Amino acid sequence: MTASHTTTLRVRFYELDPYDHVNHVNYLRYFETARVEFLSELGFGLDVLKESDTAVVVVELTARFRGQAKLHDMIEITTEVGEARGAISTWHQLMKLGDRVIAELDIRAAFTTLAGRARRIPPEFLERAGVLPASR
Repeated sequence: MTASHTTTLRVRFYELDPYDHVNHVNYLRYFETARVEFLSELGFGLDVLKESDTAVVVVELTARFRGQAKLHDMIEITTEVGEARGAISTWHQLMKLGDRVIAELDIRAAFTTLAGRARRIPPEFLERAGVLPASR
């Protein structure tokens, strides 16, 4: 069973564009915050990864913006890891404002050494995240 994590964030004034909506780049920051919190929940916080000479690096992303968030809105981001093989994992994130989806993000991430060399995903991560092995 795939594990998921939910992060709730409040929109702050300095994240807005001139039209009083969240600037698109901040959605990516929100998604990153949610992924880091999920990693921590799984026992793979950035400090733990660094101590084990490991990094999780985004290598590709696809974002879909479906709505807007404004000042003081409380947004909820659900994060799940999809498939994994070797050093590569896929992640899906859904951002909601109430019951309305306002953004989605799909990423491919590589597990690497801190020097940037590919490294096999730790089996403990796969187990805790409930990740399905990728089909060949």
